[in-house]
Amino acid sequence: MVKITRLYTGKDGESHFEEIEVEIEKMVPAHGVIFRHAPQGQVQDWHPAPRRQYVITLSGQGEIEISDGTKRRFGPGDIMLADDTTGRGHITRATGNQPRLYVTIPVK
Repeated sequence: MVKITRLYTGKDGESHFEEIEVEIEKMVPAHGVIFRHAPQGQVQDWHPAPRRQYVITLSGQGEIEISDGTKRRFGPGDIMLADDTTGRGHITRATGNQPRLYVTIPVK
């Protein structure tokens, strides 16, 4: 098992973080891979995840902010399950001194 961060919508309609464990070497049904690039300093204002998806940072750094002001940073090799597909959502920022390269993997 490995621990990753899950971003989910609570009963209050707001996004929250939690640490979850996922099995290693277990096949997870997915719908392809999307390579994404965010220029240094890019900010995506409040938005829910467009679909349930794993987000894996390859290079650079990203920051996710939720409505209570909590921020988490994700760097190379960090994995997040974006599962806040309803509600207010979160803010995403490309932080650090270089662009962020990441992949999203839509899952069921």
